[in-house]
Amino acid sequence: MRAKSSFRDWFNSGEPYIWLNAGAVSLSIIMVVGLVALIMVRGLGHFWPSDVAAFDYTDTDGTVVALAGEFVDTESVPRARQAGNDSRIPADLEVIDRSLVRVGNRDYTGFDYHWVLDAAIHNLHYPEDIMAVERYEWGNFYGYLKAVKENGEVVDAAPDWESFQRYIAESEKILGEIHLIEKDLIGAVNYEMERLRLRERGLVLNNEPPGNPAFGEIEARRASLQEEYNGYTGRLTDLYERLNRASFVATLAGGREVELPFAKVVRAYRPNAMSITGKIVFYFEKLWEFVSGDPREANTEGGIFPAIFGTVLMVMIMAVLVTPFGVVAAVYLREYARQGPFTRLVRIAVNNLAGVPSVVYGVFGLGFFVYFLGGTIDELFFVESLPAPTFGTPGIMWASLTMAILTVPVVIVSTEEGLARVPRAIREGSLALGATKAETLWRTVLPMTASAMLTGLILAIARAAGEVAPLMLVGVVKLAPSMPLDGNFPYLHLDRKFMHLGFHIYDVGFQSPNVEAARPLVYATAFLLILIIIFLNLAAIKVRNTLREKYRAAEQN
Repeated sequence: MRAKSSFRDWFNSGEPYIWLNAGAVSLSIIMVVGLVALIMVRGLGHFWPSDVAAFDYTDTDGTVVALAGEFVDTESVPRARQAGNDSRIPADLEVIDRSLVRVGNRDYTGFDYHWVLDAAIHNLHYPEDIMAVERYEWGNFYGYLKAVKENGEVVDAAPDWESFQRYIAESEKILGEIHLIEKDLIGAVNYEMERLRLRERGLVLNNEPPGNPAFGEIEARRASLQEEYNGYTGRLTDLYERLNRASFVATLAGGREVELPFAKVVRAYRPNAMSITGKIVFYFEKLWEFVSGDPREANTEGGIFPAIFGTVLMVMIMAVLVTPFGVVAAVYLREYARQGPFTRLVRIAVNNLAGVPSVVYGVFGLGFFVYFLGGTIDELFFVESLPAPTFGTPGIMWASLTMAILTVPVVIVSTEEGLARVPRAIREGSLALGATKAETLWRTVLPMTASAMLTGLILAIARAAGEVAPLMLVGVVKLAPSMPLDGNFPYLHLDRKFMHLGFHIYDVGFQSPNVEAARPLVYATAFLLILIIIFLNLAAIKVRNTLREKYRAAEQN
């Protein structure tokens, strides 16, 4: 009886609920950490240089083909799922092991990946001289180096690996010069030519006479730019001639010889002959390329720097826009508005805004910001560009404003809660010393509420960085031709479209024609997005904690 009573007392004390809550929190943390670890391993493991296997494979019709590639995944499937009477499978096996092999050479075989039965693999080995070639198009190439050509003639019938790498380095150097001329130099000329065209059209629309000196200045500058443009195109012609001069001959696993231009090669390596140190160096080179490079092959190869840049820039612009609007609204509702039914109704509306589906905000942003506000701006300030829109089309500014509208309820609620925590005596003391209400708010109350403001901003940043649906309507694209920030005046182009990590994940994961090649990049991009959100949040948390410690003494008084 006493034991039953003690159990009832222990249960009524609430301690079981404490343990239950602690267990639930611990389980949630374990699940989150496990999910992040799974994403990290699946994503970052993609950049490790796997060994390339060569083997003979017996096909379903009994023919034997030679294959080479990287073993990516393995699985066990029931015999009935594979083939009930497949002669390649021993009769006593009910469960069949098969492997996914990245065979590459898509331009010659028609596919990148191939499922093979382990029982049908013969003569499996890992030759040290087999090479993996990353290309700008058609994915990876696997084969054996045979010869190097220049202008169609063999110049080295048995090239060593060092000289082969020098050809690749020379080709990469030429491609770098071409990229500099095409994207930066010619891009700057085209940008200025377009500005001259718009300036000239503006003069025409203003009915300026043909004798206006401004027309002469425009023509003189245009002639100078055209001469500069011709010089760049001449250099490009020479560079392309040098670039397409060299090629190499390689042998596929089946013995077929093919010729590949060095201009299409990103890098070539022999993973089977690499030491562990060489593989580690290669791994970090690939990881850096992923973070700092541009995408290629429909976003399934290369890097994601434009998406990183677009995500961070959009979040920063959103933070600059949402903070003052959210703080001003909260200050008005808490400090100035008469507390009554209308104010309570406004608060209910603000709270309900946080539950509106994000795609609704995207539709609102498209209709109000892009079509109405952007179209009005074009008619008032960019009439010379019409009918081509300047701000009347989705861009990073409208995306940032849409995200600001989406997240402003969080900032309002958080700031209001911070204002409510400031003791009334603080306000009364400031007013008693002769300060006005505005001075009290600006110099005393708001600094003490800064930690709450930043808490709302942290939540807003976390949500805005991961949203995709509204951004698809107001500015995000699969591949942006140029980033919103460059060396052309006014340097920050808020009217341009941009790339976003969240949309990049959606596009690569669900819109890519090559699912197997895209899957590791989905994991890697998702992990990088998590890291960026954590970094932005930690920066805001650091500022919040600093302000909280600064004003802790005032709050206690």
